[in-house]
Amino acid sequence: MRAIRFQEYGGPEVLLPVEVEVPEPGAGQVSIDVAHVGVNFADLQARTIGYRVPALPFVPGLELSGHVRAIGAGVEGFTVGQPVAAISDGGAYAEVVVVNAATVFAVPEGVDLRTAATLPTVLPTAYALVNTVGRLRQGETVLVQAAAGGVGTVAAQIAKIAGAGAVYGVVSSPAKAEYARKYGYDDAFLSATFDTDVRTATGGRGVDLVLDSIGGDTLRRGLDSLARFGRLVSFGNAGGEAAWQVGAAELFPQGRTVSGFSILGLSIAAPEVLQDIAAEAFALTTSGQVELPITAEFALAEAADAHRLMEGRTSTGKLILTVNP
Repeated sequence: MRAIRFQEYGGPEVLLPVEVEVPEPGAGQVSIDVAHVGVNFADLQARTIGYRVPALPFVPGLELSGHVRAIGAGVEGFTVGQPVAAISDGGAYAEVVVVNAATVFAVPEGVDLRTAATLPTVLPTAYALVNTVGRLRQGETVLVQAAAGGVGTVAAQIAKIAGAGAVYGVVSSPAKAEYARKYGYDDAFLSATFDTDVRTATGGRGVDLVLDSIGGDTLRRGLDSLARFGRLVSFGNAGGEAAWQVGAAELFPQGRTVSGFSILGLSIAAPEVLQDIAAEAFALTTSGQVELPITAEFALAEAADAHRLMEGRTSTGKLILTVNP
């Protein structure tokens, strides 16, 4: 079968098409004939710094849609040929992937496989950030980093459904700010000045909840943008900076809180919780309350081009690879 893998870390050029054996599911696993793959920033981090790469060579890819090909021992609730979406801890850039059955989701009725490839990581992540970890309350204000990306695009919509009083986004360009305002953001600020802009927009109060996927100094500035008793949820380190330490001096005076979230970590540690969160998140899409636009689509062999687009920080919404439509 066809797959895209890398055998050294580096730029998009290290992503190479290869022919590999078709994998077979073991106990508790399902194999899937892949239709579409969602491209995530974590895929770029795998390729460049080895994020969640156990060994080389490695086939990247964390989320996909397709049809059940084969079912391993002990797996119930799925049938061969059934349309599904899934989270895979690597391996999705291929014609067939094997995943743990606990992270496979039946595609909701009325959702096509192209759209389904955007659901497994992005929707549950945004839902959990707002509701499960962030615990947004009616009337509170929210600030979201990378507001024009996949998670950012749906986070504002979910926050508004949850009763947010105002949702502000942080983006890298005026074009992305214009895009973000189409998807639920009351305003969008540029990265260089967002902390000052937040204080201006809130009359000096700050926001109640910050969702940060950038890390480093951006996380510190986000923490400074919180109101008294505000919460910050860290869910990534896209900026690539060294981890920033926070302690009593930053938290105690204003009663602020910092927490963290990883959809991949949850899929391993508590897949049953992930299933519950995913069900709630998917319902928002099938009901038409939340939209995640696919803004660019590539063939599997063009995975390097998809990475170049995302790495250039000009993309918005969701990028996908089409394997077997």
